[in-house]
Amino acid sequence: MNDQIDEERSMGQAEALADPAALPGRWTVCAMLFVATSINYMDRQVLSILKPVLQGGTLHLQPFFHGWPTVERSISLNEIQYGNIVWCFQIAYALGVIFAGRLVDRLGCRRGYPIVTGLWSVAAMGHALVTSVFGFGVARFFLGLGESGNFPAAIKATAEWFPPKERALATGIFNSGASVGAILAPFIVPWVALHFGWRAAFLVTGFFSATWIVWWSVKYRKPREAMDWSRGVAVAVPSGALLPWWRLLGYRQTWGFVLGKFLTDPVWWFYLFWLPGYFSSRFKLDLSHIGLPLIVVYVLSTVGSVFGGWLPKGYVRLGMTLKQARLTAMLTCACLVVPISLAGGLQSEWTAVALLSLAASAHQGWSANIFTTVSDMFPTEYVGTVVSFGQVGGALGGAIFALVAGHILQLTHSYVPLFIYSGSAYLVALLVVRTLAPGLKRALPEHALSA
Repeated sequence: MNDQIDEERSMGQAEALADPAALPGRWTVCAMLFVATSINYMDRQVLSILKPVLQGGTLHLQPFFHGWPTVERSISLNEIQYGNIVWCFQIAYALGVIFAGRLVDRLGCRRGYPIVTGLWSVAAMGHALVTSVFGFGVARFFLGLGESGNFPAAIKATAEWFPPKERALATGIFNSGASVGAILAPFIVPWVALHFGWRAAFLVTGFFSATWIVWWSVKYRKPREAMDWSRGVAVAVPSGALLPWWRLLGYRQTWGFVLGKFLTDPVWWFYLFWLPGYFSSRFKLDLSHIGLPLIVVYVLSTVGSVFGGWLPKGYVRLGMTLKQARLTAMLTCACLVVPISLAGGLQSEWTAVALLSLAASAHQGWSANIFTTVSDMFPTEYVGTVVSFGQVGGALGGAIFALVAGHILQLTHSYVPLFIYSGSAYLVALLVVRTLAPGLKRALPEHALSA
């Protein structure tokens, strides 16, 4: 028995440390994925930054041009209404991602990715036309539909272009775009809102999206051949029909990934949609001062994303197999999140920033690795679809969290229960993943197609 374990470990290490032929241009692809994810998170972050403004009656502007209006009326939101608006986004995200993963698997990344990017960009700019709470709900719904396609497409592109030992690092790099987008938004949105009004703040990312779509369409190509990474040689991909999507739901590995996302994605949504309100209510920060704490949190979370993606390689060098290293990296990140449970009762703004920075960094490291478990367990033909299932689970978890959070904050004005959940969710999720997908065992052989 021990000999078998040693042999398995040796084979895993040999596979993880092998140096197969690499596809040229893969890091350019990673850069494009990074930029798309940054734009994605800029778009979804605008509303949360403007939340303190939208809860008031008017916004007093600092005109950038002579003769520009000095006052703009806002839409009065309470916590329950805001939670309902976030719920609209999350439900649409869950609905959209059901089809987005399959769309990307059918059309491929080159054609499918620009479609979803264009949809979310138009919806993001459409917020500028809103005149009511209901209008925000509609705009967020369509934003969620479009943004649901980003990660299935990005994970699929990563699986196509990167060998297994590099996928977590590549995922960590492009996933750090989530933090970069969340950094850029506090830089740009308050300045635009204070000078040109909150409606103009929803328009600023349209140019970036249009430029990216052109760049992707011109530059991206699917590799002509799939790489047999274990041998370092190119082999032809066998043709055949994909398994029906519902067949993938019969695998425990699928449910391990889905439930892991269901439990932990709401925490990241909580940071994105409620941290500006937390700093405003807890530490009395207004729109002109709220940017710096958010920027610090997301700058450090960017580091966590890249480091978390690299972490499995570090554990492999200590003698672990690649899949053992992946699970150990997830455990490390889950433990680093735990201190955030204390954030709800803090009196110091910068202590809160420190704990949130650690937790957000750990989340991004966790995210890079849990996404990569899909390509560990499934062939590339099914990565987009399985990732989309996980995104559905994460969005549904976020939708439930949004409704609960809105009512808790409206009734108690306390963030304590929300931070307690945030600190414990990852350890529970890791237990679920290890129970349903022990050792990240392969669900299907590479290029497993229907008969």
